[in-house]
Amino acid sequence: MDASVSKDDQQQQRHVFRRRHRLPSSIYALVFDAKLRKSRGAITLHLRPNGLDEHRLGLSIGRRFGNAVRRGRFKRHMREVFRLRRSELPTPRTGGCYDIVVTARAHDEASLAAYAAWFTEAALAAHRVHEKRSVRSEPGDD
Repeated sequence: MDASVSKDDQQQQRHVFRRRHRLPSSIYALVFDAKLRKSRGAITLHLRPNGLDEHRLGLSIGRRFGNAVRRGRFKRHMREVFRLRRSELPTPRTGGCYDIVVTARAHDEASLAAYAAWFTEAALAAHRVHEKRSVRSEPGDD
């Protein structure tokens, strides 16, 4: 281990998916009710600003997606994409981060890179919509 790299630096370089990055089940309905969603490929991202310091991820994958093995594999892929791309996700200009719920349609399995591209593109598109909505809802200079 390199002595010049402190333990704090090592923690910041590591990408981990901790309990605090999971979206509590009681918040899913609030995210869906925010009506801010974007689809790319076979996945749909639902976003809602949360006012917290970190993005949180929820997964809502129904039985129509496939059997338990396929659903589990897809969820592992989505958690991995979130873990690796979390630091690149946009944040609302009002502060805080986003609660994100991923839903998916049945599809042939894609590569992790394809899932990452879909996830990132959908998150950026939803962020742009949120920013437009927040500008419109602010009182103007009349």
